[in-house]
Amino acid sequence: MTAETGLRERSKARRREAIIRAAFTLFAERGFDETTVADIAAEAEVAPRTVAMYFPSKQDIALSRFSAGMETLTETFARRQPGETVIDVLQRWLRDSDLHSDPDMKRLALRMFAANPELDALRTARMADAINGGAAAIAADTGAAPGSFGPRIAAVAAAAVLLEVTDLVPGPDRDQAITIALRFLDAGISTLGPS
Repeated sequence: MTAETGLRERSKARRREAIIRAAFTLFAERGFDETTVADIAAEAEVAPRTVAMYFPSKQDIALSRFSAGMETLTETFARRQPGETVIDVLQRWLRDSDLHSDPDMKRLALRMFAANPELDALRTARMADAINGGAAAIAADTGAAPGSFGPRIAAVAAAAVLLEVTDLVPGPDRDQAITIALRFLDAGISTLGPS
């Protein structure tokens, strides 16, 4: 990678981040439906066309960070190592997400979701791939048949727990919540093993 390419990539990342921050702020203050792409562009100090180059829709902006996290979780399940349990994967993913978390953006996202329940519902719906990957991994860990009810319900419960934990700002409270959540999920998954 040349210095020019690196500078260009950093510049694109800064513009993308500015668009996300502007959108989250406006969605939290004005509401999702009341905010236009032109409003977001003005707040981010870019052209509306620039916003469209980065994001096909307002919904994609609103769910960008969450969708990226779910993609990472799905990839983490796909790459899990032999002998690595679902709980190991979830713990690694949760702890890694702390390393890349911006507490201010997390708080801003929480305000946005609180002000726009329809976005929060869409966020939940976008967990489908992660739930499917989790159900397959739980089935493999417990010896259950792929697609059986137990692993599926455990994966759905894990998704709900993950939503609660990932909404917490990094720090001691989140660390404690991760420990409690993983203990809870491990206990539930262990009931699915052979009787």
